[in-house]
Amino acid sequence: MIEGSMQEFPLTLDKFLDHAAKWHPRAQVVTGRDDGHTDRASYAELRARSQRVSAMLRDFGIGFGDRVATLAWNTQAHVESWYGTMGMGAVCHTLNPRLTAAQLATMLAQSACRVMIVSADLAPLAQQIIERTSTVANVVIIDGPVSAWRGERYGPAVMSLEEATSAYREPVSRGTSGATLDGSRSLPVEWGNFDERSASGLCFTSGTTGAPKGVTYTHRSSFLHTLRLLQADVLGVTAADNVLTVVPMFHAGAWGLPFAVPAAGAKLVLPGRHADGASLARLIATEGVTIAVGVPTVWLGLVEHLEATGGELPTLQRILVGGAPLPPALMERIERRLGVSLQTSWGMTELSPSGTMSAPNDPKRSAAVSGRPAIGVDLLLTDADGRPLPDQRGIEGHLRVRGASVIDRYFGDERPATDADGWFNTGDLARIDGDGQLIITGRAKDLIKSGGEWINPAEIEAIIGRLPEVALAAVIGRTDPKWGERPVLLVELRDHRAITDEALLAALRGQVAPWWIPDAVLRLSRMPLASTGKIDKMRLRLEYGGG
Repeated sequence: MIEGSMQEFPLTLDKFLDHAAKWHPRAQVVTGRDDGHTDRASYAELRARSQRVSAMLRDFGIGFGDRVATLAWNTQAHVESWYGTMGMGAVCHTLNPRLTAAQLATMLAQSACRVMIVSADLAPLAQQIIERTSTVANVVIIDGPVSAWRGERYGPAVMSLEEATSAYREPVSRGTSGATLDGSRSLPVEWGNFDERSASGLCFTSGTTGAPKGVTYTHRSSFLHTLRLLQADVLGVTAADNVLTVVPMFHAGAWGLPFAVPAAGAKLVLPGRHADGASLARLIATEGVTIAVGVPTVWLGLVEHLEATGGELPTLQRILVGGAPLPPALMERIERRLGVSLQTSWGMTELSPSGTMSAPNDPKRSAAVSGRPAIGVDLLLTDADGRPLPDQRGIEGHLRVRGASVIDRYFGDERPATDADGWFNTGDLARIDGDGQLIITGRAKDLIKSGGEWINPAEIEAIIGRLPEVALAAVIGRTDPKWGERPVLLVELRDHRAITDEALLAALRGQVAPWWIPDAVLRLSRMPLASTGKIDKMRLRLEYGGG
């Protein structure tokens, strides 16, 4: 008896753009520009331009498995660079422009990138990086003139993306190569003809709690991650949506949105390099944005702009937040002013990055709850030694995770990043409630040991963050000769409001143990934020933790 079989269909990321170009020809990618205007292209146009990027990279000598660096904002040209790189089987190494040149040069040296695609306004930073490395042979400038590059006479070859791809035209027939009838150079670079387990992207962690580490994504892992995002109780985007992607493309792959939005045939709206309240309000209004995605501080800026200038954004229905804790007062303020439903989430670079997400319009949603995992992700609470807790509900433990889009080992590291059973230790402390909702209670590295006992800063921050006068709050341990460490509260107040130190600390009394109450209150005009929009606790500890 001969068994039936199913077709081989490798889960490669180029298929998302192929699908969008074929079945959603009127959907667009829109980019906000510095002057307030927008650029736009259909998915079919985006696909053709991305294939020209592949041809350009081929002629630069880039082949399967080679790494191509991008140092760029959320723009159409950056998306073209992603698909052009990944589609041909090369690896897209996103660089975070909010890190230092020295940090980025170290990453670039590890990945051995020979081509760097750079936003024109970031050319000075790119030059500082290249001065510290010797691997880059070609620099391609996007979103601005090549004159932005003022490098030495001897160095990498520098050209604009338009210049580098203008010579490529569609071949006479599919599968041909060489010159076309008009003498221009032909494409095609075949997309997707490789194993779905091949590497597609490289993203380094933000380094807010330690040295950055490289995470390698595969086509299969990101394809499955995309399918999770598209579920109704996760992102649930449809072809009728217009999705504003403020989360940077260099931050954990923009949370997978450059794949999920084309896969659904929705409009992809990109803010370019401007994520201020006025620019976002204009984009949301002109493009009819229905779903917006970014860290909480972005939406605080949008609300403050609307409160100062007036105006409404009636098309906006949902905002997805993640990447940093969301103070309850801020959640209520955003929902009330914008008339939207907020979806909270939890994830990390090592998870591709989505781990859990609250369902759209969940009546039980709150700032403290990060939602449930979708199929393909599993959670485990353990003690400090990695032993599973006998009861997985209603008790705090160390959070571990495993799944199809979870890291197995870090880039360049022979050691596995998981335990013997395949669980990855996230470094988070968490509880899971009776409904299966995840509640992140802190970071294990942030715990303060005072007199031999542990203090969890996140619990203090959550209480202080609910005060209407407080915009942002952080608690760090400060060196103490008697207790080892004592907590210190740092606050950024909202709209220059006034509140005494005693009133701030009084909010904690009866809510936490008396010895948890911070010894001091420090007021900051602006809370330092890391490259991902999170409060930069490493910097706070360096500046204020020395006693």
